[in-house]
Amino acid sequence: MVNPADFGLEILFEDNHVLVVNKKASDISQGDKTGDVPLPDKIKEYWKIKYDKPGNVYCGVVHRLDRPTSGALIFTRTSKALERLSKQFREKEVNKTYLAIVESMPEKKEGTLIHYLKKNEKQNKSYAHMKEVDGSKKAILNYKHLASSDKYHLLSIQLETGRHHQIRCQLSTIGCIIKGDLKYGAKRSNPDKSISLHARNVSFEHPVTKEQINVIAPVPNDSLWNFFEKNLG
Repeated sequence: MVNPADFGLEILFEDNHVLVVNKKASDISQGDKTGDVPLPDKIKEYWKIKYDKPGNVYCGVVHRLDRPTSGALIFTRTSKALERLSKQFREKEVNKTYLAIVESMPEKKEGTLIHYLKKNEKQNKSYAHMKEVDGSKKAILNYKHLASSDKYHLLSIQLETGRHHQIRCQLSTIGCIIKGDLKYGAKRSNPDKSISLHARNVSFEHPVTKEQINVIAPVPNDSLWNFFEKNLG
């Protein structure tokens, strides 16, 4: 019996076409300049052993999460499944819910944020504008306050658009900086270099069977997330 944990994987859903993992904040969705092993390579090695496959193993990357972000991430075992799931993402048929622990309470307990985000390539950072500027892209998200501790606040977030660092940038723009997110103004980093942003839930139509798949990713195991998890129902 092959244990996914031996490959650094926490699997939430798996069949012959699709794999959903609970990404740790230290994992990378694709190779970068750090040289650390990206998740697709770990998955390929896992499949190679599990299915005793010689030669190259295919792993389709459907979408990505920023390195310091944790949560549900989808991969595919076939190019056809990748094509069909990518189409669902493009046509906004995939429902994703994020959880964010922020330093300040938003003025309204729930609402919609609309900004125009412009990415600075050199800084790998996005900047929010209230009106469209040259090179900007419209960004829309909906948020709802779920719970508070003595210092922090838990928000549920749904994206209507998928922009670079969208949640991080838009929340910081209204003064709700994500805990640990130094790049967007957090007071201090988290001990594990994560930011307190978690892709909690993903729901999509299976690319082959057509059944509705709904996956919930357990939150990271630390005292603050554990405190808030009690309020998630």
